[in-house]
Amino acid sequence: MQEYVIITDVTTDFPPEMADKLGIQIIPMEFLMSGVAYRHYPDAREMSMKEFYTRVRGGEMPTTTQINQETYRKVFTPVLKEGKDILYIAFSSGLSSTWQSSCMAARELEEKFPGRRILTVDSRCASAGEGLLVLEAVRMKESGASMDEIAAWVEETRDKVCHWILVDDLKHLHRGGRIPAVTAVAGIALGIKPIIIMTEEGKLEPIAKVRGRKKGVEYLLNKIGEDCPDPKNSILWVVHTDCEGEAKELYRAIKSTYHPKELYLSEIGPIIGAHTGPNMMAVVFIGTHKTPQK
Repeated sequence: MQEYVIITDVTTDFPPEMADKLGIQIIPMEFLMSGVAYRHYPDAREMSMKEFYTRVRGGEMPTTTQINQETYRKVFTPVLKEGKDILYIAFSSGLSSTWQSSCMAARELEEKFPGRRILTVDSRCASAGEGLLVLEAVRMKESGASMDEIAAWVEETRDKVCHWILVDDLKHLHRGGRIPAVTAVAGIALGIKPIIIMTEEGKLEPIAKVRGRKKGVEYLLNKIGEDCPDPKNSILWVVHTDCEGEAKELYRAIKSTYHPKELYLSEIGPIIGAHTGPNMMAVVFIGTHKTPQK
């Protein structure tokens, strides 16, 4: 079987120790604060998570950029020169143009390196949703699966990855263009907290509102029981933006309620956190379907 490597991007939000253990290349992404550009890596070497969210809470408005074709060329070329193929699992095309850029770079490089292949797969997921697909892809590779088999599995499974997300308000998502203005009115003054999901197209969609954080956390916990067919034999993931205490409480509640085979907790980095703002929590898992069935 032709040798290949798996590459992804930093929007998987893997904790540093998990990123090291997986042993795959993770492409950093850039964000800007007060006119200064920083690159975010799994170990947050250029700006810590704490500093980032402290500055956001203080009123600074970060912006993000996509991975451009030149970056992909620099990342992919050394691998191709070694005679290896590439499976790249990308951040959702519904939230960024990174996947489209990777496709253009891949076609160009395949012409430059005849016989080499680059499969670019749109995860249509974000944060731990994308990370969950990558984690399983690495395990499949270790078990002997081919690049094509893994790519097919990701494309089949991505529409089953549930993202149930509790946000404090929608202003950051609206400002970043991730949701339209008409959906951004969330009744903040009344303590209403929006629940949003990832759609099959890889976009964010507000789907419900709850009164207060406590009700919001209960909502997330209950959705696991409703949408995850077999929690005891599943991977469940809790992610948050600078609300570790609450996230740990949710983690413990999931562990005691569902006793999952694997349960992870991680903090969302600046690339996604720039658009969600602080105090966001989410649960991610592979369910029977990505969005609620009508």
